[in-house]
Amino acid sequence: MRWPDLLGSAAVNARRARIRTGLTVVAVFIGACALTLTSGMGTGVNRYIDDTVAAFGDADALYVQKSQPLVELSAGAGPREYDPDTTRIRTGFGVSFEGLSPEDVEFLEGLDGVASVKPMYAVSPTYLEAADGGRFQLSPGIPVDAVGLQMVAGGPPAADRDEIAVPDSWVADLGYASAAEAVGGEVVVVMTDLAERDRAFPARISGVTQASLAGTSLNPIPSDSFNERLYAYQVSGGPQQVPESFAMATVTVEDMGRAAEIQSRLEEREMLGLTVEDQLGMFRTVINAIVWILNACAVIALLAAGLGIINTLLMSVQERTREIGLMKAMGMSGRTVFGLFSLEAVLIGLLGAALGAAAGVAGGSAVSGALAGGYLSGLPGLSLFAFEAGRVGLIVLAVMGIAFLAGTIPAVRAARKDPIASLRHE
Repeated sequence: MRWPDLLGSAAVNARRARIRTGLTVVAVFIGACALTLTSGMGTGVNRYIDDTVAAFGDADALYVQKSQPLVELSAGAGPREYDPDTTRIRTGFGVSFEGLSPEDVEFLEGLDGVASVKPMYAVSPTYLEAADGGRFQLSPGIPVDAVGLQMVAGGPPAADRDEIAVPDSWVADLGYASAAEAVGGEVVVVMTDLAERDRAFPARISGVTQASLAGTSLNPIPSDSFNERLYAYQVSGGPQQVPESFAMATVTVEDMGRAAEIQSRLEEREMLGLTVEDQLGMFRTVINAIVWILNACAVIALLAAGLGIINTLLMSVQERTREIGLMKAMGMSGRTVFGLFSLEAVLIGLLGAALGAAAGVAGGSAVSGALAGGYLSGLPGLSLFAFEAGRVGLIVLAVMGIAFLAGTIPAVRAARKDPIASLRHE
């Protein structure tokens, strides 16, 4: 008997007990749909984390600092108004964290395996003034954050220009109707030197950033040259020159396989070196753990569906015992009988898996779109469910494989039936 004939016979046999087969297909459908949704969730969230990692900085670099946090991050709810009576002005070595010294930078440059070192100055502006005269407290981000920023409008600040990128949550407070309108506008950063003299530094808004999981877009980010100009004025005006101090240093590593060795050397010098994966790896671990738990639940549902396939086919074997005996008496081999019942199981699995995967993709895409404009609007760029054709196809094949394995027991039982005893079956 040829395979096309076997396939046709399997389809006809599956339709004989429509209700029983239908219920089994529904069980497979539920498992396949759940597995598709959990897989899509893992893909969507991890893709967002990958984008966040790219926005945070160079994956082949260590971000070195002293133990204290670098930047005061706001809650992402927009700027706070400047109040000269309550705002603490911090200049020179008055910053609230210990910076890297030139000796520290020299030590970093001398480490084996380090390709380059780029230090960043710690700047503490007095306030930022918008075009409409509004004044806001300013804790600027580190210029290195400009690497891979996720932009709503415009672009990152040019390294050699007096430019600054502002968060989208600041746009309205700065007096602009939209992010696009803000691009090209001007703000003024006011600095106070060591002699308590204020000076205004105009800056062009190069672009508007969107929030990210790394928190790199919660504060305005100046260009390299603008940051250096602000720092130079910040430490000027004193009776003697203020020693250089850096907020952090970006250390480019020749081989990231040696990152752990370099990090150990940094700890000996009371410095902390983190990769972007160190800083965001916990998020990925938690998300993957949740996805694996959900996948386990979906697999349990598929195993329950497998038991349904076994029950359906065992009942079919019992009902068709005389038919099996007749087929074997007419020369059909046990291998062919096994293939007939196995194909029936695979067809049930294929139908349930295809419908379940399609429903999962359609439902997940709809939910993802709705959440992106609602509860998850605070995380721009996040698609809770993201589906890849390869993974969806793999799920369908995996479900068909489970169905085939589930159909093995009844198929073997049918293949081993004695034709004479089967013909006598009542």
